[in-house]
Amino acid sequence: MNFRAWFQCINGCSQTHELNEIIYRCPACGELFEVQHDMNELKKWSADEWKQLFIERYRKNEWPYGSSVWGKKELVCPNVENKNVVSTYEGGTNLFWADRLGKMLGLKELWIKQCGMAHTGSFKDLGMTVLVSMVKQMISEGKNIRAVACASTGDTSAALAAYCAVAGIPAIVFLPRNKVSLTQLVQPITHGVMTLSLDTDFDGCMKLVKDICANNDIYLANSMNSLRIEGQKTISFEIVQQFDWEVPDFVIVPGGNLGNVSAIGKGFRMLKDLGVIDKLPRLVCAQAAQADPLYRSFITGFRKFEPIQAQPTLASAIQIGDPVSVKKAIRALQEFDGIVDEATEAELANTVGMANRTGLLCCPHTGVALAVLSKLVKRGLIRSKDRVVVISTANGLKFTDFLFQYHQNQIPGVHSDYAFSPIELPPDYEKVREAILREVEK
Repeated sequence: MNFRAWFQCINGCSQTHELNEIIYRCPACGELFEVQHDMNELKKWSADEWKQLFIERYRKNEWPYGSSVWGKKELVCPNVENKNVVSTYEGGTNLFWADRLGKMLGLKELWIKQCGMAHTGSFKDLGMTVLVSMVKQMISEGKNIRAVACASTGDTSAALAAYCAVAGIPAIVFLPRNKVSLTQLVQPITHGVMTLSLDTDFDGCMKLVKDICANNDIYLANSMNSLRIEGQKTISFEIVQQFDWEVPDFVIVPGGNLGNVSAIGKGFRMLKDLGVIDKLPRLVCAQAAQADPLYRSFITGFRKFEPIQAQPTLASAIQIGDPVSVKKAIRALQEFDGIVDEATEAELANTVGMANRTGLLCCPHTGVALAVLSKLVKRGLIRSKDRVVVISTANGLKFTDFLFQYHQNQIPGVHSDYAFSPIELPPDYEKVREAILREVEK
């Protein structure tokens, strides 16, 4: 089959661009691109044939199809030759049945898509494998790309650093100083990439990296580059495959720069167009109240959108006031009968505390999504019988400083309802026995 994909403006401007062209916005109107696929060619295969192909490849060892991204290569990025694929066997992450937590929230069926169980500990690997593979493809074709760069609140920089290290391609990351966790800062440093810690926020870093990439043969790796979205849309593919081709009723996604909201919507839409699924879920975007420009737009019916100055939030990866992918996200939410809601610092922190008592290990961004879920259940917008999937975006071990402060009741303005601390005792049998019996009898 002659599968192919190309860049096209999200406003529908007629001019198209090849995926190996270094271009990020439409020359005609200045809007973002999206990757379009030749759906007529893809539809020559039946839904059953696509299902069988995906099942046969899933987590196998034939390069590069064991990756859950590249196992769907024809639907993701057919333009990359297999020899240029840069992969860490990404995807295939656990769909965790959160039975205890679901019952506590009033749901019969709650699932957590554990995207943080990844090579660099976040869902960003799914998009970065596609982008860096395309860079390697372009370099093999003679394109002059001196390095790949991104602005980041932590997870994007980790993914870019790792994938460029695998490929042997120079990388540069722009981080807002003192606004990412130590674990996230260590990741790009460990891989030996140039790490710029700047006295600004994410939006300031984003402005600088766009200027740098416009003039210096440095390729932009942020989600305004729609190659990233192609990898991230495989979250939807995975969820459907893990449910034996059934579709959940709701999918709840933490939202910052908003690329993941549009990516997940795009994945479900593509499967429906191919006949693999016969309905779409409702999408929910969950924002931190300290950084909630999309929520403010939603309550106006999306009649207007205004960037804001995001305030510090425990959910640092979504502390973004001027999201790049806002138009794509709004379109996806409108198509999927979407909802946007927000969570305060106390709500997200205590929801993490509650969830972790049931065996999860949540990042604060997952806490935002779970807190919004709780609100929607209480308001009756999500019913007890609905099958709900929450996208957990990062590994909780990246945020041990947040978890430690929570359990020490040291987060300003937050009373830790689920704080738990070790019991310090001398190595004395009677004292230890007494403490154990006192605890288990509570």
